[in-house]
Amino acid sequence: MTDHIPRLDHVVLWVRDPLAAVDFYEKAVGMEAVRLAEFAAGEVPFPSVRVNDETILDLMPLSFAERMRMLPGSVDSAGHPVNHVCLSLPRGDFDALLGRLTDHSVPMSELAHGSFGARGKATRSFYFRDPDGNVFEARHYD
Repeated sequence: MTDHIPRLDHVVLWVRDPLAAVDFYEKAVGMEAVRLAEFAAGEVPFPSVRVNDETILDLMPLSFAERMRMLPGSVDSAGHPVNHVCLSLPRGDFDALLGRLTDHSVPMSELAHGSFGARGKATRSFYFRDPDGNVFEARHYD
């Protein structure tokens, strides 16, 4: 069966240390590492972490920026031109993320209520940064 529904497949984040980034996303955010052993063995250029069954975050070493040649000016994408990435979570996962980030002393914004997103107004949302300065919003809808 062919699936014709558009989906977000992956987001590539620039990181200084991919292994440290995986550690953060596993422990503080609760995501599963993908291709970590292959990266550590030098078999693949970067590891990833799984957001859900259909979406991953690729953790691209910042040192690869000069190799980006897919479009003119691609090298200039290093340095966080994206404002933020938003993770929509079920309420329990949202609360668990808040707890893990607090346990790992990750600075977070205040909770907001009613922020607009792809599914309307979110019940609660907040922002945090990863160790490389990438900004994330987490939210849940009821």
